[in-house]
Amino acid sequence: MKVYPSNKIRNVVILGHGGCGKTTLTEAMAYLSGITTRMGKTDDGNTISDYDKEEQKRHFSIGTSVVPIEWDDCKINILDTPGYFDFVGEVEEAVGAAAGAIIVVSGKAGVEVGTEKAWEICEKYKLPRIFFVTDMDVDNASYRKIVEDLENMYGKKIAPFHLPIREDEKLVGYVNVVSEKGFRWTDAGKADECDVPDYSKEYLEKYKVSLMEAVAETSEDFMERYFAGETFSDAEIRSALYANINDGTIVPVTMGSGIQCRGVYTLMDDIIKYFKSPDQRALNGINQKTGEIFEANYDFSKPKTAYVWKTIVDPFIGKYSLIKVCSGVLKSDDTMFNSDKDTEERIGKLYVLRGNKPIEVPELQAGDIGALAKLTSVKTGDTLSTKANPVQYPKTEISKPYTYMRYKAKNKGDIDKVSSALAKIMEEDQTIKAVNDAENRQSLIYAIGDQAIEIVASKLANVYKVEIDLEEPKVAYRETIRKNSDVEGKYKKQSGGHGQYGHVKMKFEPLGNTEKAFEFEQIVVGGAVPKNYFPAVEKGLAESVQKGPMAAYPVVGVKAVLYDGSFHPVDSSEQAFKMATIMAFKKGFMDAGPVLLEPIASLKVTVPDQYTGDVMGDLNKRRGRVLGMNPIGGGKQVVEAEIPMTGLYGYCTVLRSMTGGRGVYEYEFVRYEQCPSDVQEKEVAARASKLVDETAE
Repeated sequence: MKVYPSNKIRNVVILGHGGCGKTTLTEAMAYLSGITTRMGKTDDGNTISDYDKEEQKRHFSIGTSVVPIEWDDCKINILDTPGYFDFVGEVEEAVGAAAGAIIVVSGKAGVEVGTEKAWEICEKYKLPRIFFVTDMDVDNASYRKIVEDLENMYGKKIAPFHLPIREDEKLVGYVNVVSEKGFRWTDAGKADECDVPDYSKEYLEKYKVSLMEAVAETSEDFMERYFAGETFSDAEIRSALYANINDGTIVPVTMGSGIQCRGVYTLMDDIIKYFKSPDQRALNGINQKTGEIFEANYDFSKPKTAYVWKTIVDPFIGKYSLIKVCSGVLKSDDTMFNSDKDTEERIGKLYVLRGNKPIEVPELQAGDIGALAKLTSVKTGDTLSTKANPVQYPKTEISKPYTYMRYKAKNKGDIDKVSSALAKIMEEDQTIKAVNDAENRQSLIYAIGDQAIEIVASKLANVYKVEIDLEEPKVAYRETIRKNSDVEGKYKKQSGGHGQYGHVKMKFEPLGNTEKAFEFEQIVVGGAVPKNYFPAVEKGLAESVQKGPMAAYPVVGVKAVLYDGSFHPVDSSEQAFKMATIMAFKKGFMDAGPVLLEPIASLKVTVPDQYTGDVMGDLNKRRGRVLGMNPIGGGKQVVEAEIPMTGLYGYCTVLRSMTGGRGVYEYEFVRYEQCPSDVQEKEVAARASKLVDETAE
């Protein structure tokens, strides 16, 4: 592939609902541009984008793929993203690297939740976008209905550029709203001019009027001419549309069929015509040496810098750091400085990735997307620059994972292999986190949703050849007391020679602070227990609070007072007093009104207005307390609640099901609170065996 200058590059992300046809559209673009001689199909597992074994098995995208194509003497870097919400991190990375978006809508399914989410992410990143309505070759596909739905949701911004022409229930061409001409597709994917059908004229007129109103609003001169009844030339219209599309005030709607390669030719033309090249966009970083703003602006003449927006770690093709060149020109064998790690890396060869196929290139110009191989210290989000001009760019904001499962290696000998494989998976996907919960003796995998965790387990088995079992995570309960008690503990053992003797009298009471496990105080008088045994008593307490007498959970908020006891001048020892304290603690704790505390989380659920009732009803079932609702605009509310951590298990799936995928949530631990008696009884019964023997887990 030849090297392209900044003004000949377009970086475009393909967004949309899962299964709407994004990968098929990418495949059509690749086919029309001559990369492939035949189109692959997701069902056959032979597309350029979905090269991962899990993607081929499941017939949907899991990771973002880069497919660079050459079109009209330009290079379009297509970033094909997953549509399923569990893989939103991949979408966020790709959107951060793109300069424009194609939101794909299925003509069969219409506007879906994924369409709305795609719009929201474009709004967040201020990305210009074009809607492409695919599947228009299907009989019941309704372009007008989709346009109406989009207009109802997003208002006057929506501007249909095309209307379908059908004959004998088949899609044969389109009407161009800007030029008011009809076109019939030929076998080569191009189109010959034809008459505009009568049934299209009413809508053509309507769409043209709204388009001209939008164009007129771009300047006072245009507005005056419009009201004076003047018409604009095609060149004036296209110039105004270029400005409007890039500032987001107009969002074109085009249509076609990915499977039949219809409408794809004009879509690629529109990408080049209407989306800005990188050199027309602003980008700033911070010079780490001077603290000043570095205006990169994808300028090839400035010092070389690049941002690592994604990492691919594959046992077969190795590790690739996907970069976007932010300034200067990167060349083979350049040495780059990683300001995040304070290390220098020689980059060796430069590549562009086409799916999983690396293509070597001599250089990458500012604004281009490429790949660097085997950079050990480089991670997603790092900035590469020169040591003389160390720059750092803001990191892409990635969604935080809140769904988690407990995992165990099926074969104990594979524990290290599982850990190493998970580290590689986490390098690729920033929404996957493996956490060692030492307190509860469990290992956890966090992800955006249950399906993502399943895929991690499947990858471990199929790619890294290690298997794990997934289970419901243990909840970190605590034990404490509500009353006072006064007990004694006597440890006496005689077995010939020296015996063992320790005797303590202790009081236990609530400390009033559950942040602390225990507080020890001694008020012994007259040397009933010698001072040198006080540390042994404290040691006995420290050991006892690790595993409470009620349900083998850690103990918090206990005050222990040693006030009396006795000793033997020969048989007493530190060990004996420690054992006596452990005995006293067990009895004293159980006599002092023991209770179980459960962790409480502060929960925020963001949902469209119409789902707030369902969400609140469900939270009540989960023992949640709704604290209030805050409107955040866009017809959405944030429901704030407090909920036991046990109520959050499986919540992701339930919330999506309840809100049609529109609801999102976040939470954080806030405090411990006493369990209801029924929950306590059930948990104590379930943990009875742990009191006898806490087996290794």
